[in-house]
Amino acid sequence: MTHQIRIFDFDGGIHPAENKAQSTQRPIRLAPIPNELVLPLHQHIGAAAKPIVAVGEKVLKGQLIAEAAGFVSVPLHAPTSGEVIAIEPRLVPHASGLSEDCIVIRPDGADRWIERQGLLEQLGVDDVTDIPAVQLVNHIRDCGIAGMGGAGFPTAVKLNIGQRNIGTLILNGAECEPYITADDMLMRERAHEVVRGAQILLHILNASQCLIGVEDNKPNAIAALNAALVDLHEEHHIDVVVIPTKYPSGGEKQLIQILTGEEVPAGGIPADLGIVCQNVGTASAIARAVDHGEPLISRIATVTGDAVHSAGNWEVLIGTPVGELLELADYTVQKRERVIMGGPMMGFALPSLDIPVVKTTNCLLAPTEKELPTNKASMACIRCGMCADACPADLLPQQLYWFSKAEEFNKAEQHNLFDCIECGACSYVCPSEIPLVQYYRYAKGAVREERAAQAKADQARERFEHRLARQEREQAEKEAKRKARAEKAAQAQSAKVDAPAVTDGVLPAPSADLEKLQKQFDASQAAIAKTKEKLEAAKSDPEQADKVALFEAALVKTQDKMKDLAKQLAVAKKAAKAAPAAESDADKGDPNSPERLKKKWDMAQTRLDTAEKRLAEAREQGADTVTALETGVEKQRARVDEAKAAYEAALAAPAASTESQAKTATAVDADALAKKILAQTDRLEKAKERLAMAQQEGLDTVDALTMAVNKQQDKLTQLQQQAESASENP
Repeated sequence: MTHQIRIFDFDGGIHPAENKAQSTQRPIRLAPIPNELVLPLHQHIGAAAKPIVAVGEKVLKGQLIAEAAGFVSVPLHAPTSGEVIAIEPRLVPHASGLSEDCIVIRPDGADRWIERQGLLEQLGVDDVTDIPAVQLVNHIRDCGIAGMGGAGFPTAVKLNIGQRNIGTLILNGAECEPYITADDMLMRERAHEVVRGAQILLHILNASQCLIGVEDNKPNAIAALNAALVDLHEEHHIDVVVIPTKYPSGGEKQLIQILTGEEVPAGGIPADLGIVCQNVGTASAIARAVDHGEPLISRIATVTGDAVHSAGNWEVLIGTPVGELLELADYTVQKRERVIMGGPMMGFALPSLDIPVVKTTNCLLAPTEKELPTNKASMACIRCGMCADACPADLLPQQLYWFSKAEEFNKAEQHNLFDCIECGACSYVCPSEIPLVQYYRYAKGAVREERAAQAKADQARERFEHRLARQEREQAEKEAKRKARAEKAAQAQSAKVDAPAVTDGVLPAPSADLEKLQKQFDASQAAIAKTKEKLEAAKSDPEQADKVALFEAALVKTQDKMKDLAKQLAVAKKAAKAAPAAESDADKGDPNSPERLKKKWDMAQTRLDTAEKRLAEAREQGADTVTALETGVEKQRARVDEAKAAYEAALAAPAASTESQAKTATAVDADALAKKILAQTDRLEKAKERLAMAQQEGLDTVDALTMAVNKQQDKLTQLQQQAESASENP
């Protein structure tokens, strides 16, 4: 250390027995490859990784086997080569004792790596400062690195500082909890990796200083770090700061307060103060990932306690069963077997020794009953206040205990429940032996469940409100369309009623209009009955479930049409009653006059437009009346052509003698007959094409189309015979 660093203190804290010497007598040992590796997909804070391998697939060491499932997530890699034998729920290291999805690999013993190279070699650069910070962060994420101090927060997320300016990088080497020496041995034997990781992190964060905080009970680690700083020429840029030994000085917020004198506010993060804190183990993993291209597939873990006879630290593959690691330390099963993952203050007892080592496993503690007695029955709180004196977060543990026990979670939150770091200092000093931390964990879990339930309820309410709004909008649009149709029909009917009684000397024929409307009304009734039958059949047949909505829409449309026809029919009946009795005897004028022929042409064209509209609607709805409607459209188109030809001929005919008129009429008839033959020939060809297509596709309409072709052929023959007769008798 070349700079004078002022040391601060935090309130509270305790000094439990360290019990660290048992596991520091031997160097770090390499654990052998186990018979089976169990790799939980959720070894970090955030979303669990998603598997990208299948059962039976062969994998190599370092191969990606599960990808990150979101921003706050990290991928998972194979710790050794072998075969994926299962992807299934297994017990995982958690205080709940629950199971989660895991990838199970059977090692093949070859320990074959994938092709890998360091990021500098991969990019062809000489120094880490030549690599953009974003690219380094992405590489760290791809290597599956999460915080190795115990929390398991994704490192890449922690390094994503946004627009914040980071002035200080802190590496946490305090390791204050009793028994645990994994970081101590890492700093002793791999100090260069720690310093190298600090260099990379300084470049990523663009920080001006780096402080490595180490408790004064680790003199060998302090000396190794200082020597590494000199070797890497960082003695003037990075400082190893020796701090007093006190629990929990290794807590992130407490270490920041010790080294900088600043307190992270409730609900805030260190980056808000321009500080980023990482564990020394995380820094070492970053150095290996950047320099050698190694993903996080192993870690150093302490195995200690009086129930093991060869306590020490092992570099162990992630996924190694706890039982196999304990065997390496000569574990002796106790009468009241208890293995704790973590230290005695913040660890939790494992329900089984088949549980695997994960990225956050820093210690396996196997104590005897004499060494670490089980909890006795708690007594009543005597309000001594010792828990408040020991709390490093300046909380009121006594009040939090009462609120948690009474399930008054809102009050516990108001007393900053979530600022509790669960260090266990309050439980350690409690003379009544109340398991305070367990109450706080229970309360936190209940609050999280309540928040999750509330979030689901809010989402459900929003979905329901959106659905109601959509239904109301659709109903309003439907009502507007219905009103528009009704107004249009009323206007059309009003125009018919208000039309003059005589047009070009021709009286209207109410009886004909009435008969037409009656036929349309009857046809609508028949269509409604048929549509209802199809709707019921579709509802009872699962294979036609997708047609139910189509039939319902067609039924509503036909019912609306029938209502409009009923109104028009009523008006027509009233008009028929009011028509003069002598209407039938009125002079209807010359049927071959241009005016009458023009009216006949217009009427035929209107009917053709209506028929084409119905045909388009039937095609859109997939109705079975398409073929019949096509035939009707063709017939009506022929009538339009005939009426048009007659009208054009009438306009061209001069007002001459009766003989000239007769000759003109004969010419018109011959011309019209020729056009009819051409039109009929075209219809016959189209009918033959549809028949050929139906026969080729094996449709059930072949018989109907055959009959239609025969009818069209007969009609063409009749027209040809009429033309021959007209030519013989001019």
